Amino acid sequence: MKLRQLVYISEVAKRQLNITAAAQALHTSQPGVSKQIRLLEEELGVLIFERNGKHLDRVTPAGARILETARRVLSEVENITRTADEFADTDRGSLCVATTHTQARYALPGVIQRFRQAYPRVSLHINQGAPPQIAAWAAAGDADFAIATEALEHFDELVMLPCYHWNRCVLVPRDHELAGVERIELEALAEQPIVTYTFGFTGRSHLDAAFDAKGLTPNVVLTAVDADVIKTYVRLGLGVGVIANMAYDPATDTDLVRLDASHLFASSTTHIGFRHNLFLRGYMRRFIGMFAPHLTGERLDRVLETFPGAEYEALIREIRDSLPRY
Repeated sequence: MKLRQLVYISEVAKRQLNITAAAQALHTSQPGVSKQIRLLEEELGVLIFERNGKHLDRVTPAGARILETARRVLSEVENITRTADEFADTDRGSLCVATTHTQARYALPGVIQRFRQAYPRVSLHINQGAPPQIAAWAAAGDADFAIATEALEHFDELVMLPCYHWNRCVLVPRDHELAGVERIELEALAEQPIVTYTFGFTGRSHLDAAFDAKGLTPNVVLTAVDADVIKTYVRLGLGVGVIANMAYDPATDTDLVRLDASHLFASSTTHIGFRHNLFLRGYMRRFIGMFAPHLTGERLDRVLETFPGAEYEALIREIRDSLPRY
């Protein structure tokens, strides 16, 4: 068995069983990939992939278990490389952060700026996507960190560190009938056309839960994943906007009135997640500390030492209870 063969089967599975696409991603030939998969199957005595003619049709039950182990092996091999790099060159490397638009646009710019100043030789990549996609990238090793509010809890292999609590605001044009209201109520909001986040993005589930709890049906006329898009359509008069507090910019949103909605909806929590067996290089720890200062080196060590288990869960609750709110 060769390490290269594990790389090949993992890449083929990642590319939806498309050997040509896997070969292109690995900068090798399609016949070479096919041959190595065959050799591995012959050595193991089981099929990893079922075939339909010349094409792979599906992963076999044995193949699913083999792929799971192969991913763990490749992850540990990557950790060996990271460990060597840590001692050879402590401030050079790469960091891939997968996150949503709201985090990338409003929560991360200051952190990214400080990080780049501190680590100019680290190649930094920000990948935006939907929360389930972000979590999957981190779980698969395609991203080092996942920063999101939704979906991370569905991936058991991810360590999830609470970063901060946040809530929502309602945005209306200055000439809107609600612009002068001191305290908006959910019943009044339910009477308005609402422009807000797509379900599954940026704490949208808490918004729906609040209306359900009161037996109300929100009149959601338009949804988007991008707070800037939501604000654009509020300006066009399509409805009132419900967005994350952090997405309101007093300097550029002067034509909109912000109404506090923290009393209407349960607060949401943004987490940073990463694979439990990821080797955290020094600059990775520094990035976490810049984004969430309460996540000190000592706390990180305790989290990693106790994951998974009751002690880990207790520690996460302790961290969550002490978070700042925005």
